[in-house]
Amino acid sequence: MKFLRKLILWLVLAPIAIVLAMQLYFVVQIWWWKDHNPSSTSFMDRQLSILREKDPKAQLKHKWVPYNRISNHLKRAIIAAEDANFSEHEGVDWEAMQRAYEKNLKKGKVVAGGSTITQQLAKNLFLSGERSYLRKAQEVAITYMLEYMMDKERIFEIYLNVVEWGVGVFGAEAAAQHYYGISAAQLGPAQAARLAVMLPRPRFYDKNRGSAYLARRTDLILRRMGAADLP
Repeated sequence: MKFLRKLILWLVLAPIAIVLAMQLYFVVQIWWWKDHNPSSTSFMDRQLSILREKDPKAQLKHKWVPYNRISNHLKRAIIAAEDANFSEHEGVDWEAMQRAYEKNLKKGKVVAGGSTITQQLAKNLFLSGERSYLRKAQEVAITYMLEYMMDKERIFEIYLNVVEWGVGVFGAEAAAQHYYGISAAQLGPAQAARLAVMLPRPRFYDKNRGSAYLARRTDLILRRMGAADLP
């Protein structure tokens, strides 16, 4: 009986200890990234692994550039397209998440997440692309860690440098080079709006650049960019 109680206690405490250890790892990593640039992310590692299944010599297209060397047009376009309240919220837009939850209920499965820019960064840095409420809960926890330990500009700088923009393409500099043959600093309004619209499905739009939806959505984001507040 004594052994059974110890076994039950261990089975309860072990998962809790593992979860706490993971949260501590996230905190330490985020603290380090306040002043040091990530060289890779969970998403980048996974995509490189997939590419190397077909080509063992495959490499990602990625080059880090400072925040002030990324076009303000691109910054405004992404805020307009992805998270209009980025400069104001504390990391999570609960109304957007509620709308996503209601949409998921109607569909009978998880099809929307309502993620802010900070939540997207949390997912890209540490998590997988799977859609589940357990993963969403971890995403929210990491989001609050990011918002507590970093200012908005640093969060946005990291996001701009690690977000996926195509097949093996990560970050604004690589995207600008890949699609337009210019630096991220040189992106004009229309180019920036088009890149922002690609973010939800970057690999799809990389292969389907003539998409009619992409063109229509780009025009809409162009009209909204002027109202976007930069951190």
